[in-house]
Amino acid sequence: QVQIVESGGGLVQPGGSLRLSCAASGSSFTHYNMGWYRQAPGKQRELVAAITRGGATNYAESVKGRFTISRDNAAKTLYLQMNNLEPEDTAVYYCNVDSLFEGNFWGQGAQVTVSS
Repeated sequence: QVQIVESGGGLVQPGGSLRLSCAASGSSFTHYNMGWYRQAPGKQRELVAAITRGGATNYAESVKGRFTISRDNAAKTLYLQMNNLEPEDTAVYYCNVDSLFEGNFWGQGAQVTVSS
């Protein structure tokens, strides 16, 4: 199955930036549709950003203009650049990989805390 390793979470002050990385070791990275989800305490998991195998992107309204999702097919890595972070962005962030050939897989989660 696809192996996923997330990194880049941490503590940041409001207005700061973080970049999350998701390394996926599957055999067909260029064919994956991928996304970032987050889950805050007491809330449902929600889609933050997604990117297709062709590079098309979409974002949750709450993060438009602040977050950027991207992929590096050569490095087999998905990124989420998060700028101008707000306390409301505090959550566990999960990388998701959807493969036509291998199935659907989740990363282990990365804690992002935005606090003064």
